[in-house]
Amino acid sequence: MAVLGAGSWGTALAVLLARHGPVLLWDYNALRAEAMHRTRRNAQYLPKVELPPTLGVTGDLAAALGFAELVLLVVPSSAFRAVLLRCLPHLRPTSRLAWATKGLDPGSGKLLSAVVEEVLGRQVPTAVVSGPTFAAEVATQRPTAVSVASSNSNFARELAKRLHDETFRPYTSTDIVGVQLGGAAKNVVAIATGIADGLALGANTQAALITRGIAEIMRLGRALGGQRETFMGLAGLGDLVLTCTDNQSRNRRFGLALAQGMTVDQAIQSIGQVVEGYQAAREVRAVARFRQVEMPITEQVYAVLYAGRSPKDAEHALLQRATKPEFT
Repeated sequence: MAVLGAGSWGTALAVLLARHGPVLLWDYNALRAEAMHRTRRNAQYLPKVELPPTLGVTGDLAAALGFAELVLLVVPSSAFRAVLLRCLPHLRPTSRLAWATKGLDPGSGKLLSAVVEEVLGRQVPTAVVSGPTFAAEVATQRPTAVSVASSNSNFARELAKRLHDETFRPYTSTDIVGVQLGGAAKNVVAIATGIADGLALGANTQAALITRGIAEIMRLGRALGGQRETFMGLAGLGDLVLTCTDNQSRNRRFGLALAQGMTVDQAIQSIGQVVEGYQAAREVRAVARFRQVEMPITEQVYAVLYAGRSPKDAEHALLQRATKPEFT
């Protein structure tokens, strides 16, 4: 297999896969790739994890794609389309593509599966890996479960089998829409939860945001064709709870920084890695408005990030909404 993207998550998945056979990990930064190959560490993202001998590292994309028929793309959503276009001339006729990127296509708000179809057509078997995962815990073999979704059930089973070991359990799914949306939209709610905890609003508020967050994600997901069960599973509620409640989450820490008075730019710089929820707030809001789906938490996060609303005012706006039935 080839894994494209040597951030923390790409490296963790490459380490996991390399326990079962040869894997080549590609980093867009050739100098960093060479250093990883030489030192057997990803000093920037997973410095405490030793790379297994079965894991090679390269800065040559053509070499990575020539190495394997099964390609796992793990780059930020903002780079997803560009990397996919770079892959196009080098993919084999028998290549299969999976991705573990969580987000929407910037500008268009499309699911990444739609981007893949635009670039590669429908003939390439595709799958998405998502669920409640922190890279460091996967790399250090903490027990983890994920969803592997594909419209091609054979490919989903094959990819799940390659990922499966004594500490990593994949479940297969056919709901590629729901699994992708859950992974993108949960980051927005995690920012909201981080803001609330940064304002010391308490455990009641955190529970309410998570519960109402999954409700609005489910509304949008159903409008896009996702299945209800998916949003109550690993790629929905599971990933949402993880991202909202633990400070390993970049999106949660981003919200905490905003609540402590940092500007958006300062908060992003303080994280030091891509904060997917920042862009996702804009894209999810746009899709929800186009589909006429009510997403009040997303609206308030967007207002804080892009319209200059203070975290306290966003809290007030949510609480002052008119009363309504919980289930409509």
